[in-house]
Amino acid sequence: MEEVKCYMPSTLKEALEIKSKVDCIPLAGGSDLMVAHKRTLGLTPRFDKPVMIIRNLKELRKIYVNDKGECCIGSACTSTEIAENPLCPWHLRQAASRMGAIGLRNSATIGGNIANASPKGDTPGPLYLLDARVKLSSVNGEREELVSDFIVKFRTLDLKSDELITEIIVPYSEDDFDYIFWHKVGTRKANAISKITLSQAIKFASDGTVADYRVSATATGAKTNRSRDVENIIIGKKITSSLIEDVIKAFDAVISPRAMPEFRREATRRMIRRFLTVSATHPKEKVIDTYDGYYVTGQPEPRRK
Repeated sequence: MEEVKCYMPSTLKEALEIKSKVDCIPLAGGSDLMVAHKRTLGLTPRFDKPVMIIRNLKELRKIYVNDKGECCIGSACTSTEIAENPLCPWHLRQAASRMGAIGLRNSATIGGNIANASPKGDTPGPLYLLDARVKLSSVNGEREELVSDFIVKFRTLDLKSDELITEIIVPYSEDDFDYIFWHKVGTRKANAISKITLSQAIKFASDGTVADYRVSATATGAKTNRSRDVENIIIGKKITSSLIEDVIKAFDAVISPRAMPEFRREATRRMIRRFLTVSATHPKEKVIDTYDGYYVTGQPEPRRK
């Protein structure tokens, strides 16, 4: 049986010292890495580099609010921990609660989900929407970068060889918006790879114009898609039917044609249209639900009584 050299630091400081000297693979939950390096049943996964176990580092398992009011999430926090913690933003809790099966959610970490840099990752959608940042640490210090910049493209990160993802910082929550939306289109509610997920949030000014609008989508290209140019179409204006169609058309143009067969595009159009249409009526409910007799998967509209 082949051996895999493994480091098990007891503190973050020790982990960073190891990372500065050894080209090793950090492993917390391992839900992506173990699959990526799997071999025939019964054989040890083949890692081409030493592995460093960081799951039990206390410094990476905290969820708290800093003095700026930002939600700070340790990179080794699991999806279950995020889904069940009210300090975490609503969009992120929704995504974490729909990630795979229960066993996977108990092991998969937010740091690993980001580092996997998959366009179908569950957490990047809300993180892009909320301008979340990653904190990157090394023996030489710390730096922060937007998650949307840190994930360069498919399986590519702006990460130096001696750095670890130590924290995710989210400056916005549902309290910063009037209406919020998150929906996953898949073969099942959870325990299934997303065909697409869509995150939206909106805030109105006192005169009824849109003060802030955001939309991001996963599984729509080489990385999660969010376009400030699309969002700026509606910001500063009052919502009208024609304006909604302009937003839909613009967002349709920025997503990858190869990643988006027509049923995905139609689902995206319907979700954006529903969210903006309902938000414009200023309902009492903050969360705009996808359902209530409304189809998003390209099927015909249900009959109305």
